[in-house]
Amino acid sequence: MEKLVSNWYSTVQSLPESYVLPPDQRPGKLIVPLCKTIPVIDLGKAVGHDQSNIVQQILDASQEFGFFQVINHGVSENLMEDTRSLFKDFFNMPDEDKAIFYSEDSSKGCRLYTSSFNDAKIKVQYWRDNLRHPCHPLEECMQLWPQKPTRYREVVGKYSVEVRELSLRILRLICEGLGLQPGYFGDELTKFQLLTVNHYPPCPDPSLTLGLPKHCDPNLITILLQGDVYGLQVFKDVQWIGIEPLPNAFVVNIGHQLQIISNGKLKSAEHRAVTNSKEARTTIVTLINPSFDSVIESAEDLVSECNPPLYRAFQYREFLQTYSASGGDTKTALEPYKLHV
Repeated sequence: MEKLVSNWYSTVQSLPESYVLPPDQRPGKLIVPLCKTIPVIDLGKAVGHDQSNIVQQILDASQEFGFFQVINHGVSENLMEDTRSLFKDFFNMPDEDKAIFYSEDSSKGCRLYTSSFNDAKIKVQYWRDNLRHPCHPLEECMQLWPQKPTRYREVVGKYSVEVRELSLRILRLICEGLGLQPGYFGDELTKFQLLTVNHYPPCPDPSLTLGLPKHCDPNLITILLQGDVYGLQVFKDVQWIGIEPLPNAFVVNIGHQLQIISNGKLKSAEHRAVTNSKEARTTIVTLINPSFDSVIESAEDLVSECNPPLYRAFQYREFLQTYSASGGDTKTALEPYKLHV
């Protein structure tokens, strides 16, 4: 528990040496512009004749950026605010209440930890605390969850269900856009849903460290509730661009598995989290994952003699092991699965 950044950050005046990144990995003091061109897609218009237009917007954004934001998405604004508030309360709880869930064992189902998911493999610490647990199937997973703050299971349960419905809706629109059979992303490809909550306390020197390093997500698709504090940056055209927090919007992120299934039509973009010196930032991330035994490959309908598969077939379990060993490095993680056609 003494390792949690949120437990000691207010007692230090300068950044501890263990958090100082090598010069080539630091964000530095350069101001990264907030990007006004990251697509904002109005899912309220994805009905009737307008649906094909929304589908095309999603495909275009997924090809160019690997990211987009959605508004009018159907998740209750009151529920979004309740969930944000609840997680802020969680990280502000007394140490003895959080200690129940603190663990350095990465196999633990519901786990509170600091820095990196697999901290033993990294040389420098990252400025964040994290709570993560599965949330589908809901009734099975809920037994692992915290019971404090008192409404945790009620609020997070409702949130998990609504965000899952949103995730599956976006995947159906992507499925339509790619020309895949309806239901392609059902069952095994979306079997697991993981909630991971990042808490970034105020940092004494944001130019020297990161909340999360540059990486792509290994899963299928990610739904992020960014809140109102800026910190997410995406790497595009050899530069970092910032994703502006929009009220009641979700950020949607294409994962490695969707890039592979689409045979490279969609892309998983590298991104990172920066810190700031003035206020805490708490983000709520929902990861939609295949089952460990799922066979991942370029969709049959998207390959042909003229458009051969770019990746070999593999089990998702195998990919996660490679991804973990690579430390999240995009090139190293994908290289074993590429077919050099």
